Amino acid sequence: MTAEASVIEVELESDLKNVEVAEEITRRVSGTVGFSEDDQHKIDMAVHESVINAIWHGNKNDPGKHVWLRFQMFSDRLEIRIRDQGNGYDPSKLPDPLAEENLLNVSGRGIFLLRTFMDEFRVEGIAGGGTEVILVKRINSNNSAQSRRNEP
Repeated sequence: MTAEASVIEVELESDLKNVEVAEEITRRVSGTVGFSEDDQHKIDMAVHESVINAIWHGNKNDPGKHVWLRFQMFSDRLEIRIRDQGNGYDPSKLPDPLAEENLLNVSGRGIFLLRTFMDEFRVEGIAGGGTEVILVKRINSNNSAQSRRNEP
């Protein structure tokens, strides 16, 4: 049996100015959960990339569409869901940002960063349209333990 989770949900208009709003909420939530400063930065960057992708690629900057964020705080992890109203995508079909031919591209590293910074990354299509990105960061993950070992 798991303990009941605390939930924060927010709906944002598809405007790149709202990336800052999402980042501020993320900082407050990850700090409240008790993540190290290093992990807070990783979570913040993951949400930053996801919200930009949702607004820019998913919703095509359409001000009539929205992005939803859901933060679910459990005793052992933080789950973040970012949902848009776009047509969806298959992350396995994205070009490898570390491939020689892609190293100098100005974009295309967001999903790579999400996979690197978070313990889990999933993409799910939403019935009726839209995409939901699920990010999970465990409170005592190997990444967190490694970060604490490297602190002075």
